[in-house]
Amino acid sequence: MISDPTLVVFSGRPGVGKTTLARPLAARLGAAYLRIDTIERALARSVLAIDPAQDAGYVAAYALAEDNLRNGLGVVADSVNPIALTRDAFAAVAQALRVPLLEVEVICSDAAEHRRRVEGRAPDLPGQRLPTWADVRARDWEPWPRERLVIDTARLGVADALDVIAASVALRRGPASAST
Repeated sequence: MISDPTLVVFSGRPGVGKTTLARPLAARLGAAYLRIDTIERALARSVLAIDPAQDAGYVAAYALAEDNLRNGLGVVADSVNPIALTRDAFAAVAQALRVPLLEVEVICSDAAEHRRRVEGRAPDLPGQRLPTWADVRARDWEPWPRERLVIDTARLGVADALDVIAASVALRRGPASAST
């Protein structure tokens, strides 16, 4: 468990394995887990029926991340996070609160495997509509202009990827956290 708040922000195209990594990482670190898909589905089920959520899911996640970090909890944010605007907004939360930030881009370098995952997924949230392979390929994706940890799920299994990410969290927090 981490004792100091750290913000870990996942990004990656649908189907690369973000949730498969982010959810158990949050449990391993004792951190709050914020998933944009969950927030957006809740907004759709609200009396306002906000669907599509546009930026509302991300804006809610930034506020929830800030609340949890202020309360001394680490946060693992799980989202596609495809553009600089959303990435910068998460980074601004960490900067404003002066907490360590680890940005993790999850990729699947094997296109056939990525397609198999996308086409084989089943929704895990009520009312969730999963993107098709064509949707994933057509989605806007801005390249990263800054350093981040890249995890290739075509080359690294879940357990090893989690070890790499947890070690990176510990490095961002300094020598006292090396035992996490």
